[in-house]
Amino acid sequence: MKLFLTNQVRELDKYTIDFEPVQSIDLMERAAQAFTDAFGVRFRDFSGKITVFAGPGNNGGDALAIARMLHLKDYFVETYLFNPKENLSSDCLENKKKLLKFPQVKFIEVKDKFVSPDLEKNDIVIDGLFGSGLNKPLEGGFASVVKYLNSSPCTVVSIDIPSGLFGEDNAENNKDCVIAADYTYTFQFPKLSFLFPENDFFVGKVEVLDIGLHPKGINATPTPFHLIQKDYVRSLLKKRSRFAHKGNFGHALLIAGSLGKMGAAVLAGKACLRSGAGLLTAHVPQSGNEIMQTSLPEAMTSIDNNELIFSKLPQLELYDTIAVGPGIGTEEITVAALTDLLRNSTKPMILDADALNIIAQDSSLLELIPPNSILTPHPKEFDRLAGTSSSSYERLHKAMEFAKSTKTYLILKGRYTAICTPEGECWFNTTGNPGMATAGSGDVLTGILLGLLAQSYTSREVSILGVYLHGLAGDIALEDFSEESLLSSDIIHHISMAFKELSYICTASYR
Repeated sequence: MKLFLTNQVRELDKYTIDFEPVQSIDLMERAAQAFTDAFGVRFRDFSGKITVFAGPGNNGGDALAIARMLHLKDYFVETYLFNPKENLSSDCLENKKKLLKFPQVKFIEVKDKFVSPDLEKNDIVIDGLFGSGLNKPLEGGFASVVKYLNSSPCTVVSIDIPSGLFGEDNAENNKDCVIAADYTYTFQFPKLSFLFPENDFFVGKVEVLDIGLHPKGINATPTPFHLIQKDYVRSLLKKRSRFAHKGNFGHALLIAGSLGKMGAAVLAGKACLRSGAGLLTAHVPQSGNEIMQTSLPEAMTSIDNNELIFSKLPQLELYDTIAVGPGIGTEEITVAALTDLLRNSTKPMILDADALNIIAQDSSLLELIPPNSILTPHPKEFDRLAGTSSSSYERLHKAMEFAKSTKTYLILKGRYTAICTPEGECWFNTTGNPGMATAGSGDVLTGILLGLLAQSYTSREVSILGVYLHGLAGDIALEDFSEESLLSSDIIHHISMAFKELSYICTASYR
């Protein structure tokens, strides 16, 4: 799914109006109906009071249309229209006239003084004060209304976007003047700001509603931003030949582990083999050999000269692809060994954890990274690579520029992991859950990526497929565990189920 900036969505609205064609008031009616239908599903048995707060623009027009439709569905609705400048948008004015035809709906137009209603815990407020076109912090009376709603005990449902929130960058916003919604029903596409952790408090649970924006307009409008969806990931999977053997699926080299951190190597190794690599060799310090051979008998080992840490390269020409970093530490001799690895490698590799921390200490190493390699930092690791950021929006744009300038795939890990490509694209992952915020989860991801890269998937395919599989395996594991109890090894145990969910199972008999 494409994601668009808020100004692009306005252009898509206009394109739909011009080329469907449809009048703007009818497109608003369509959006309001989609909201009302979704509301009716979630709050089917609700019998309390619904208070609609409408602003003077088109978001307010949506709100007034929704108030009318909810009334026709026999909900008890009262409406406040805030119009301090006595200047409503044309569609908002039209929907005001339509609503006034139903005198049963309590309607108050606020032009100066606002007498706030008593809102109780069992009440629902529908927030339609401002939409995604807002570009400066709320102030004055509207800021007071937002603070009043946020202090109330009721449930708040926002139309398209919580009032006061910007669609993209909120670094300069006043977060005290943003609606904290329990639910947000957004139209056609999620807003970019919904994908950043600092805004989670405001958007609550998000549902995307299709309002039928013109598909030709969507297809023709360029954007670097995409949401990864299952059908697309499924299309990336390669079907295995019935005559395949392990040599067809690559020989992966995993450089991982040190004294006290061999678990990282074990987790990454298991995930690599569960992801389909034909052969795996784990290069480990001498003290880690017995651990690897016992924990993962399917893997071979390459034993380092050093008893405790990674200090020397194995024969790289024996392997199809390499991952390095989990648990290797940042000792001086390991820094030298990693530098040697980068200087002697030409194929794309996967760099994670301590490999990234070493590179962050010496930016000249960036120039040695083979093109199309895959880097997997979490936000703090990325900040060490590229400098601190004031917001997730700024960090994302740094990551996109980083990927382009280094000609690498940068996987910025998080709730909506962002895959930034050398071509300037950004793909947001949609799988995963908070239970995966646990020790070793990143090592599992590295293993999955390594297993896929060994099978000759492109770096782009590896990044998108691997991140989606990792999250999907975690989601399937959550069916058996709680978020609190989920372990990284549980994710590994459910990788096979993730593949099955993505695969089309052939039931035809042998002929």
